[in-house]
Amino acid sequence: MDKVPPNQNSSYIPADRDSEFLQRAELRPLRLGLELLKPELIQQEHGIRSTIVVFGSSRLQERTAAQETVRLAEADAKQFPRDQIRVQQLAIARRQLEMSKYYEVAREFGRLVSSTCQVGGRCEYVIVTGGGPGIMEAANRGAADANAKSIGLNITLPHEQRPNPYITPDLCFQFRYFALRKMHFLLRAKALVAFPGGFGTLDELFETLTLLQTGKTQNVIVVLVGRNFWERIINWEFLVENGLISQDDLRLFYYAETAQEAWDLISRHNGVPA
Repeated sequence: MDKVPPNQNSSYIPADRDSEFLQRAELRPLRLGLELLKPELIQQEHGIRSTIVVFGSSRLQERTAAQETVRLAEADAKQFPRDQIRVQQLAIARRQLEMSKYYEVAREFGRLVSSTCQVGGRCEYVIVTGGGPGIMEAANRGAADANAKSIGLNITLPHEQRPNPYITPDLCFQFRYFALRKMHFLLRAKALVAFPGGFGTLDELFETLTLLQTGKTQNVIVVLVGRNFWERIINWEFLVENGLISQDDLRLFYYAETAQEAWDLISRHNGVPA
């Protein structure tokens, strides 16, 4: 058997250039450190001083796209009127058309905050999202409307998640570990604005509320956009009545319906001049 020359063996590759070696389970602590450090250094280089986290459903579309989805669902249901799955899909499409208003609110919020706070070279209250479609796209898009920077924190998933096209290219990151991604959402955050969403939105919302409740962070204001939605899916008073949270815990978050209302709450909380 021919021997591989020593300088062609994988052991000869410098450790920092050996991608296969860096994927070993024993190297997880180093990968965690690198995943924390890389986005941090890049944000420092871009002068990102503070951020606003925007979360919400990746499935909500802008109105024109939602209208087209309804049109297609109506045609499908008409062709197969006894198919309960198609009837259900039509009902969902109609509800999502109604909820498409939140796409516009998120886009306006991104534009309003970015045009107000990114002036004179300052990078304050920079919009940061999960980098995907839906509400996240809308918030990044609003920042792009104002020719301002915004951040996207993507993550590797079994079904590939592509970053939306409105993120500032130099501030588009991909994470391997949810834990490090969560840290970067809140490291510079002055606010979390949660639009209607599913598991991911609820996960980030409750994690932030828990950090506030336990005093692990004090400087983040939580704004829930769409009071009717949030009070329907979460029975806050029921939690209080059963002693599972305190009445004071209900002061950890605020409601807003419009982009301006959300920004007014955040700016007052953080002492930002009008």
